Amino acid sequence: MHDLKSIRDNPDGFDAGLSRRGLEPRAAQILDLDARRRAAQTAFQEMQARRNDASKQIGALKKSGGDASALMDEVAGLKERIPAVEEEDKALGVEIEAILASIPNLPAEDVPEGPDESANVELRVWGTPKSFDFPALDHDVLGAQLGLMDFDGAAKLSGARFVVLKGQLARLQRAIGQFMLDLQTDEHGYTEIDPPLMVKDGAAFGTGQLPKFGEDLFKTNTGHWLIPTAEVPLTNLLGDEIVDEKQLPIRMTALTPCFRSEAGAAGKDTRGMIRQHQFHKVEMVSIAHPDRSDEEHARMTQCAETVLQKLGLAYRVIVLCTGDMGFSARKTHDIEVWLPGQQRFREISSVSNCGDFQARRMKARFKSEGEKGTRFVHTLNGSGLAVGRALIAVMENYQRADGSIEVPSVLRPYMGGVEVIG
Repeated sequence: MHDLKSIRDNPDGFDAGLSRRGLEPRAAQILDLDARRRAAQTAFQEMQARRNDASKQIGALKKSGGDASALMDEVAGLKERIPAVEEEDKALGVEIEAILASIPNLPAEDVPEGPDESANVELRVWGTPKSFDFPALDHDVLGAQLGLMDFDGAAKLSGARFVVLKGQLARLQRAIGQFMLDLQTDEHGYTEIDPPLMVKDGAAFGTGQLPKFGEDLFKTNTGHWLIPTAEVPLTNLLGDEIVDEKQLPIRMTALTPCFRSEAGAAGKDTRGMIRQHQFHKVEMVSIAHPDRSDEEHARMTQCAETVLQKLGLAYRVIVLCTGDMGFSARKTHDIEVWLPGQQRFREISSVSNCGDFQARRMKARFKSEGEKGTRFVHTLNGSGLAVGRALIAVMENYQRADGSIEVPSVLRPYMGGVEVIG
């Protein structure tokens, strides 16, 4: 959510930020509605004051035996007009709020400008992309040959974009998730949370999924939304809260199933496990002081990178351009892991600094010692990592010529000592 006062103070700056996002100017429209609303509020206050003053005069005139009929007619007229002005104020307020809620976050100054992913900028590469002396297979072929990955069975149960994992592959996915969760809690200081998987409208609004992206979510017949990421419940734990500055940063993590309709992904990644309706993910959320959120963003990116480093998987980090960022983000780092079967890097984590954009929507604030007022916190979120895509990366990077899969050493304790899946 955007701050109306900041738009009043710097409308050109607001429109410049929208322009960098490839959007049309909106400040003039917003400020026109704001001026009309403030005029209605002023009229409402003036009419209320006049009605109160006239009522006192009527009482005085009646007490003295004077003629109060003119004043009584005036008060009657004011009583008829005041509800209309009050309704205009409310209606304009709702319209302004709806417009502000539909506008994405403004990009940080150091975000590269561009229309789409072609303008993203590579920051660094870690490791050497794996190559083999035999033809590298995609994960879905490897899984099918092992008899441990069943897309047909999943389609029979649930339709497209689902998978049934069996035996050691199911255990490998579980091992990856547990390894990531232990790393983020034990080494990186995140507090593990086990959140609800269904949330109400207010929570989905707070993190920016509603009202604009409802079609990307699954809705239950009770009115709840299945979470597309644990970012939604974790971040909203601070909704309508005022925390002490000394509590910041607050770092939370969760390993949960996630559910996405993939409404805009028709025809994309229809094979394999890359893009599914249901998947597991370890999510990291930080609630930070505004002065230190950029520092927290860099730290969170490193926490995600460490997972891939310990797994021995080559990856690159890119900063998304203005046209490729998500709705709530002011700056995003994508981490892309190397997949030998596809001979390309694919996204496995997005780490975003949302500034105070989500905090304003959910009224998440902090108070500093000795200060009367409160300030909005900054919220950050990132995958640490997507478990299904990590499974894909392990399968493809650790495949052998005979179709078996070596288990990375850091995962073997979670696999009961199993070294090879064959």
